[in-house]
Amino acid sequence: MMTDPIADYLTRLRNAILARKKVVEIPASGLKKDITRILYDKGYILSYKTEEDGKQGLIKIALKYNNRQSAIKELTRVSTPGLRQYAHAGELPRVLNGLGVAIISTSKGVITDKEARTLGVGGEVICYVS
Repeated sequence: MMTDPIADYLTRLRNAILARKKVVEIPASGLKKDITRILYDKGYILSYKTEEDGKQGLIKIALKYNNRQSAIKELTRVSTPGLRQYAHAGELPRVLNGLGVAIISTSKGVITDKEARTLGVGGEVICYVS
């Protein structure tokens, strides 16, 4: 049994980027699908596809490279099961002074820090992407 599936998700992405893989397969969950959708919408990954096979299903992510450099420079887990990190609407973090993305789990769903500021909601800071 895995204690932190989001950290596993980010580690699988990091390892695939370091190995220069084109596609990475990750066990699916609702939160992982939402994070993947945000990465796709913000242009960090090329495409993704979810496959339902039996219990859990898979997320297949096609990674994006430009001149042998990944579009994702850094993935950092912020809130962990042992130490949850929450932020109010006025205290939401800015990643690389607005060039990166903070993924926030709010009452409105899993959204980016910029969307949370416009909606005026806070929540749990899941990770930083730059």
